[in-house]
Amino acid sequence: MRRIGLLGGSFNPAHRGHRRMSLAAIEALRLDEVWWLVSPRNPLKPDHGMAPYAARLASAREMARRSRIAVSDFEAREGTRYTVDTLEKLLQRWPRDRFIWLMGEDTVAQFHQWKDWRRLARMVPIAVLSRPGYDDDARAARAMGWLRRFVRPRGQTRNWTDWSAPAIIFLRLPPDQSSATRLRALEPDWHHRFAVKHQRRHR
Repeated sequence: MRRIGLLGGSFNPAHRGHRRMSLAAIEALRLDEVWWLVSPRNPLKPDHGMAPYAARLASAREMARRSRIAVSDFEAREGTRYTVDTLEKLLQRWPRDRFIWLMGEDTVAQFHQWKDWRRLARMVPIAVLSRPGYDDDARAARAMGWLRRFVRPRGQTRNWTDWSAPAIIFLRLPPDQSSATRLRALEPDWHHRFAVKHQRRHR
């Protein structure tokens, strides 16, 4: 049985915050590895400003190098658009492994907009990763009105494989101010770098 954390996202681009949060989650939850599920298209984000999928996947692979982070194009290969459908397929494909869904505090406020989010929460435990400035928003999120009864104390963090979902835990991780939005503002055409690398590899 492997203990695997799942972190989904656009990775537009992947940055050191993704890496640091994932490595901290590996330590806190005693994970064997974290899988980054790079989404071909996020239903809650506009297409405008979204880099090509190949560039986002490449940026994630570069950021995850030499670590226990595996970058996956599972959603693109399986044709799933929503997390609940992706999880269903993952659980069918790897029934002997144990999965925990990782999400940043900044995402909790939108969780009630996800397709079948209550069913998703019943499928696997959830670990919320701290993000500077989002703690109050996460605790007051609409979905927390239902999830609050399933919050686990931090003292149980490493025992998550014993939990029955729904179960959610808030992890206090080292703060990191990295932001994909800020990186895109500094370098709007960041994805061109990965397009050039891709062309060089295939000459």
